[in-house]
Amino acid sequence: MSSHFAIDRIVGNSEWTSRLRRRIVQIANYHYSVLITGPSGTGKELVARAIHEHGPRREKPFVPVNCAAVSGSLFTSQLFGHTKGAFTGAQYAALGCFRAADGGSIFLDEISELDPDCQAKLLRVLQDRLVVPLGAHEGHPVDVRVIAASNRDLEDDVREGRFRLDLFYRLNILPVQTVRLAERIEDIPPLARHFLAKTAIESGLPLKRLSEETTTLLQSYRWPGNVRELQNHLERAVVFAEGETLHPQDFPQLLDAGPEMFLLGGTRYLQTGGHRSGGSIGGGSFPAGFGPGTATAPSPSFSAAATLPHQHAAPSDVESQWLSLAELEAQHIRATLEAAGYNQSAAARMLGIDRKLLARKIKKHRIGAPANPPGRPKGS
Repeated sequence: MSSHFAIDRIVGNSEWTSRLRRRIVQIANYHYSVLITGPSGTGKELVARAIHEHGPRREKPFVPVNCAAVSGSLFTSQLFGHTKGAFTGAQYAALGCFRAADGGSIFLDEISELDPDCQAKLLRVLQDRLVVPLGAHEGHPVDVRVIAASNRDLEDDVREGRFRLDLFYRLNILPVQTVRLAERIEDIPPLARHFLAKTAIESGLPLKRLSEETTTLLQSYRWPGNVRELQNHLERAVVFAEGETLHPQDFPQLLDAGPEMFLLGGTRYLQTGGHRSGGSIGGGSFPAGFGPGTATAPSPSFSAAATLPHQHAAPSDVESQWLSLAELEAQHIRATLEAAGYNQSAAARMLGIDRKLLARKIKKHRIGAPANPPGRPKGS
């Protein structure tokens, strides 16, 4: 695999992703240990592979190890190998992951899960560059670049006595930090296109695309599972959606999530130099700070931007005035029903959703029609 392709696998066009690519190029050619930290699902193994494939060891093995799955004698055997007869059932000698990765890179994922005894054994190997297989007495030299990863803050673990300080210093020579997907929402559209294309190839289904409203929905969700969760929802939508375009109703789990799962409420989404109207998500209208909306004049009956607090308000004032996702959705549905003369079929078409979904949301928000809806003759 070419190093150029390795970098291209880091999908996204946010400033953070650009910095990450530069960081990978900057550190790839050195033999020093790398420590990648960040939340689960943010692509730490992908970063590790890119570092390996962009460096001089690219023609040699890349060996991943899940440290959460190994402990005690199993750790020693799996990482350092064993001799024939070293333990019951050891009918053959085994190289172990370090010797298998000789000349290349070993990726120690979830390094924070190692118990103290395993940490001490790993430290000795990193210091001496020798591995002693289980049941052997002589060490074997190894030339391996160590890339470790953790979803915990190892400095906190060191302070609390869960991780060895000397091992931390051995690993944290070249640090790399990944961030939550919600902190780089600009990467969501290119990531979605990447996963949709990948799913189409793997499943043999037609290539599907996102509607503008769906892109807005995806960019407003918090994604606690990060990129891995985004991929999961897209793959499910590709299988169950009937059309070639994915609409918000093709992501029912997101539409049913509570308002706390969305990014409304942060001043980072206030527009400067005027507001834009956003897309409609399951009947809820969002400010364009969430996605690719275009500047439009506000609706005469309802404007999401008109409900927003002043741009220069203090953070505490913003939080107290900001509408929740549920309140914003209810307000927009009421305004749409009024504009449609409380004709639910017409209102559903205006919102771009199914009439049954609109009926469920009307019930959810307890929206009742007036005795004499505007636009209808009395007594009709």
